[in-house]
Amino acid sequence: METAELNSIKGRVESALQSMRPFLQADGGDVELVAITDDMDVQLRLTGSCKDCSMSEMTMKAGIEDGIRRMAPEIRNVQAI
Repeated sequence: METAELNSIKGRVESALQSMRPFLQADGGDVELVAITDDMDVQLRLTGSCKDCSMSEMTMKAGIEDGIRRMAPEIRNVQAI
């Protein structure tokens, strides 16, 4: 993949995460982008209270993953590492 294309995807993923941060931070958590793989998988790290929260999987699937896919539809999978 071209560097410019990857940077565009990364920028859109970061933008999606930035739009969700206020909600996560309101509960004492956050999320950070770790990597985007060659297979178009996004790897994220949940931090703060999100790391150990019993609702983190639902937050990941229902909120974060949907938001990322709206901004970057070429992303195939979103996972917390």
